[in-house]
Amino acid sequence: MMSGKSIAIGVIGCGYWGPNLLRNFAENEGAELRWMCDVDERRLALLGRRYPAAQQTTDHRQLLADQQLDAVVIATPVATHFQFAKDALSAGKHVLIEKPFTASAREAEELIELAERQRLTVMVDHTFIYTGAVRKIKETVESGELGDLLYFDSVRINLGLFQRDINVVWDLAPHDLSIMDYIIGREPLAVTATGSCHIERGIENIAYVMLRFPDEFIAHFHFNWLAPVKIRRTLLAGSRKMIVYDDIEPTEKIRIYDKGVTTQPREAASDREAEYRTLVSYRTGDVWVPKLDSTEALTHVCAEFLSAIRESRRPLTDGHAGLRVVRLLEAAQASIEQGGRQIRL
Repeated sequence: MMSGKSIAIGVIGCGYWGPNLLRNFAENEGAELRWMCDVDERRLALLGRRYPAAQQTTDHRQLLADQQLDAVVIATPVATHFQFAKDALSAGKHVLIEKPFTASAREAEELIELAERQRLTVMVDHTFIYTGAVRKIKETVESGELGDLLYFDSVRINLGLFQRDINVVWDLAPHDLSIMDYIIGREPLAVTATGSCHIERGIENIAYVMLRFPDEFIAHFHFNWLAPVKIRRTLLAGSRKMIVYDDIEPTEKIRIYDKGVTTQPREAASDREAEYRTLVSYRTGDVWVPKLDSTEALTHVCAEFLSAIRESRRPLTDGHAGLRVVRLLEAAQASIEQGGRQIRL
């Protein structure tokens, strides 16, 4: 089905994120941008001037009927992901889907099953996993340099962009949940979440999400569309070292701190009070700022999709990675709706 060496790509959805995908696939030598699909004809005409070789359509079925087309990229609202992806997989096309993967875990499971049955690649665009910063954090964690992981604490807040179809959790949380899932590499036991709707009823614009794990590791997330400042900061603490990841920082996105606390139990003593006393010493060492790969993350996303298709292997952010994040989003939503009740996974 591959046309020559290049893989023929069609993009469905040319709105907010679509143009970035169009540009990256157009610039990749291993891809041929063959189709652009959007409901807005003016948008298509505008992008068509930039990519004259690509065919345009407002009907995705026309694109899927093309025998020469190898793969489809879906950058549409989350409620439409499942149907577009199901149609594409049924037509024998590989699929790359914008985050979040689907609107429910059941939909995600069905797509994974369909892709496996058809022997096709299904991948989700968890963009942040492909950034130099997150890859460096993963490398540092795997080297054991941080020691035992203690907690993951993340803040992603700004003013806008308010969505009409999804709340702040479904909009912002896929970024941080996918980063955590990739770096930590372990599954949480339960989710608790709380949120408020200040602008539009039924659409939370602020939320706090907390994940509990089988051990003492804990993860906490703060999401907000109604903040006067833009903050994108994550703290990852280990028993030996700690990382601060600030995505807004232009050059020094990651700082590794040689800081920590050491506790030594006192000598065994007979009185009860002595049992509770421990010696705590604070350790402060150097701060290290590692050099990062500055390639645009989306360049790596597109390259990974193309090579997973060529090599018939599971991509780094495959359907299962998408499903794990959607499960957490669903659980967080259920917890918010039930007044912060703990949802077991």
